[in-house]
Amino acid sequence: MAKNIHADQRFITGLVNNDTAVINEIYKRCAGKVKSWITFNNGTEDDAGDIFQEALMDIYRQAKYKSLELTCPFEPYILLICKRKWLNEIKKRSILPVTNNEDDLLHIGEDTFANADELEKQEAQSKLFLKAFEKLGERCKEIISWSMKGEAQEKVAEALGVTYGYLRKKKSECMASLIKIVQSNQTEEQ
Repeated sequence: MAKNIHADQRFITGLVNNDTAVINEIYKRCAGKVKSWITFNNGTEDDAGDIFQEALMDIYRQAKYKSLELTCPFEPYILLICKRKWLNEIKKRSILPVTNNEDDLLHIGEDTFANADELEKQEAQSKLFLKAFEKLGERCKEIISWSMKGEAQEKVAEALGVTYGYLRKKKSECMASLIKIVQSNQTEEQ
């Protein structure tokens, strides 16, 4: 079956040819996202820089020696590689058994591309959710934010100074409003 090579293959070609403009574009588009994700997940900015560099080197080696062909967008692809590398790094640091060895990490199969596509869909959904969330009233934002922290509902009710029954009813109303906004945004964008 013929692969559909993605237009972002130009990033791979740029890396292999050491094209400064393309490499700068990769940094502009992806480095910030990798940095926020890693710092949000117990890493430092230095960790993020190291992981990003390693991911670029891995992609470079795959492209140069194994003719890597992208079948999905570059950005979610490199983000996925960085996430896998960082999760491995966390496991190493906490002396837990590391599930992927270097070869597993570099094995770029169709599942990686599918995961990268999935990641891109999730990002699009997150943006939709955040846009909708911003349109909610302050009380709803507060209730949903608290509920998403994973606290027990009784604790959330106490923190917000309301009864457990009121919180459940209000949360369900807020979630219904949020879903309506998301659905109306989706139809607007189609």
